[in-house]
Amino acid sequence: MRLRTTMCGRSTYAKIAGVAALALTALVAPVSPAAYADPGGDQCVSDPNAHVSSVPSPEKFFGFPLGKGQPRTVTTDEIKTYVEAVGRASDRVVTGTIAHSVTGQELPYAIVSSRHHMVPGQLKKIAAQIRSLRDPRSLRPDKAARIAEDGPAIVWIAGNVHGGEKSGADAALRTLYELAGGLSCDVATRNENLVTVIMPTQNPDGRDADRRQNEYGFDLNRDWFARTQPETGGKIEMLREYPAQVFVDAHEMGGRQYFFPPNADPIHHEIAAQPVDWINRIGAANAAGFGYNGACGGAVTTECYFNYATYDMFYMGYGDTVPATGFGAAGMTFEKGSASAVEDRVQQQFNTQWATTGWAAANRREILDGYYKIWQTAIEQGKAGTLEPNEVVQPTNTVQFPVPDVKVRSYFLLPDRQVGDVRRLVERLRAMDVEVYRLKEAVTVPNADVFGGRTVKNLSVPAGAYWIPMDQPQKHWIQALIAQDPYVPFPYFYDVSSWSNPLLMGVATVSTGDALSPKADAVKGMDGGVVSAAPANGSYSYPMDSAAASELTFRLLGQGVALSRDLATGVVSLPARAVNRGDLDKLARSYGVAVEGRAGDASGTPLRVPDTGLFAGTGVSTTSGSYGEARYVLGERWGLDVKAVTTADVNGNTPAFTERSVLLVPDGSSANGGLTAQGLANLKAWVAAGGTYVGLRNEGTRVARTAGLTSTTEKTKPTGYQVIGSHFRVNVDTASQVALGRPAEDFQFNNGDPILNPSVTGANVLTYPSDGAFWSNGYTTNADALKGSVALVDEPTGAGHAVLFAYNPLFRAYNENGIHLVANALLLPSSKTGAARTLAATPAGKVEALRADAAEAAPADDLAGEWRPIVIQVADADAGRAEAVVRTYTDTARTASADGSAYITIPNPEGLAADEHPFLRDMVHDLNGAGIPLRSVVG
Repeated sequence: MRLRTTMCGRSTYAKIAGVAALALTALVAPVSPAAYADPGGDQCVSDPNAHVSSVPSPEKFFGFPLGKGQPRTVTTDEIKTYVEAVGRASDRVVTGTIAHSVTGQELPYAIVSSRHHMVPGQLKKIAAQIRSLRDPRSLRPDKAARIAEDGPAIVWIAGNVHGGEKSGADAALRTLYELAGGLSCDVATRNENLVTVIMPTQNPDGRDADRRQNEYGFDLNRDWFARTQPETGGKIEMLREYPAQVFVDAHEMGGRQYFFPPNADPIHHEIAAQPVDWINRIGAANAAGFGYNGACGGAVTTECYFNYATYDMFYMGYGDTVPATGFGAAGMTFEKGSASAVEDRVQQQFNTQWATTGWAAANRREILDGYYKIWQTAIEQGKAGTLEPNEVVQPTNTVQFPVPDVKVRSYFLLPDRQVGDVRRLVERLRAMDVEVYRLKEAVTVPNADVFGGRTVKNLSVPAGAYWIPMDQPQKHWIQALIAQDPYVPFPYFYDVSSWSNPLLMGVATVSTGDALSPKADAVKGMDGGVVSAAPANGSYSYPMDSAAASELTFRLLGQGVALSRDLATGVVSLPARAVNRGDLDKLARSYGVAVEGRAGDASGTPLRVPDTGLFAGTGVSTTSGSYGEARYVLGERWGLDVKAVTTADVNGNTPAFTERSVLLVPDGSSANGGLTAQGLANLKAWVAAGGTYVGLRNEGTRVARTAGLTSTTEKTKPTGYQVIGSHFRVNVDTASQVALGRPAEDFQFNNGDPILNPSVTGANVLTYPSDGAFWSNGYTTNADALKGSVALVDEPTGAGHAVLFAYNPLFRAYNENGIHLVANALLLPSSKTGAARTLAATPAGKVEALRADAAEAAPADDLAGEWRPIVIQVADADAGRAEAVVRTYTDTARTASADGSAYITIPNPEGLAADEHPFLRDMVHDLNGAGIPLRSVVG
């Protein structure tokens, strides 16, 4: 298929930018679109307001225009019905549902292009050709060149991933209308050169609730690699079918300005050069087409645009980094200030969407040529073991931390433990088109880098291990997702600095720069299931050593299957007669868990479904963060009937509290959860009677301390201490039932969490090494303060336990090793069964006194809620000037100095991320404007 030029022809970029700007001026004007009968064929007109009369205009459908003159945002239902109406009316459009939300609402999409691209079979052919560009091993360069010459590129316009940020969705509907019904040559050029996928809202539940998060309280713009939420998985599957070369993710922020790239630093090193170049050039096109007051600066402070600030491209869970790294697209975040009027918010979003599609149409051939080269280069780099270097995009910055000179040609996921989570990781990779192989024979790796900073010579990797070679198209994505360090180039942090999936799961992983050719078979599906049959009077068993096996356990318990667990080995067993073998095989395989049959009876301590309460009291946000993560993991994944327990329930000792066998207290901002002296006494008595208290991070550990359930105290963080969502090695007390199934050394995620001194009245289950074994990745400073401290404690009281996590083990529902530990905690037997561990380190008479002393300790300041405080690092000599700027925004800041730097800490008690914060962006802008060199910024 050779693309046909319209009557307007195809212009150079400079000419297109000028034409687009003129056309945009006309489209901004609040005039009713001129209605014409569809002329058919390739005819187009010069009037930008000419539209096919059969395609419903926003004015006719909603009763008002989208953009200038718009009085309100549209509703979720109106989005759906308008997409459907346009789809019915236009032969340039196909529509459908990309996914369903937590509550079951549809996420509608529309695909729009020239009518001859949309005839039966042609759209699928175009998508198949674009997909073929992603694998140069099976597509010759001459065929790729023909596709680039003849075929359209694919552009995605996505809005409203944060529910309360609505204008991007409304603008996307305007873009849909213009492309579906416009008769101008400007529209015809776009449709001839592009297939545009429009997904107006990515978060209908959040939109209805006017809330950033989805129904489970998840930020969907952090969920892209893990795909925990139903809204995320569907759009990534459609991206695999229609891979984007340009991807717009339309947001809102505070204020009355507008951001579009070029981005702020840092940028992840494995984002290819082509997308970065396209992003920056699209920024120039957006600047030309923005209108309003143009660039911000001087006296121009509202209804203007800015670049190079706040919005980075580093964390691999964003709606720009994943399209860029995993799909080779120019992934971009657009942000419009929410304080502007609706009409201006929507109009400016439309202006940038229109300018972006105009640039993409004008540069279609170059984009498609470059798209093929992205994957060629990836394969070449993977074969050579070459990693992309670090770079910065802001002209005033320099790379502070280069990517080390190492070779990576292969990764191996070892099969000796946590196999269910290993297989889940394999499937996560395969779901992004990564090729994974299973070793048929052992292979010797001459130079093995073992995750955790160790090296081994001539390591034997056993048969059954999973091999991920880097000489494949998805080399960039593999390195971005698996590498044990992301190699941050520049110390500005919008989110976390580590998301290494093997470390999140605690699975044994090895990388090497050696050129190897092991004997292996391609993985085609999930391994696991029933691997050997049991006789009718026998039993089945599996190790509950992973988050995957934990989920299987809860699902079986929920079906009424009698399970027992060996409290020495962690192995779960069940009578063969209790289940249908085929059903068990299907269920276990879905979790990647291998189940073995045997002749003996099931044995061990019986497991019971925990009657779980989730604390919804003072200091806990029930619409976001830790509470929502607990609802999702325990309720949705594990199938537990989780019941809310309020502060009043505990204070009043009501059945809503006392009838629970487990109380999980999520992270929050209160040290006592609002509990009175009587409420604290009630909580302590409930644990002593056999209840299990599970406390997470700040509020979870502090409430337990206030109630006299632990002797742990918080260690003051030294000046300059920064742990920005990093992984650490921890030593595991494998004798603890809370750690059943975990290895002697594990990894845990730390995001500036409280530093806990070891307990002297309980078991210190996870401890940070105090010797040379101490190791971390990501970005940390002065992290030695963690040495010898504890990350997880099990405190027995009477017949019950208080299990306290210094960190958030349910963080974003992708911290699988933490999820496994929470499962262990929920399944702890009370000492009434004789299974509680005896602790002899402290005489019984002193336990209460030691815990009372801990309860009397002054509570730590709540500087950050569920997130982190803002910390600005400058040279000591610049402290006074920096403090003066900060004082114009807040009087809560505090300054301390260490090693030649001043650290200005601004409390963030609501736990707001950088993009939610009311003044962080403006404050950093003013610090830069004052010429103050910022050594680091942590938001």
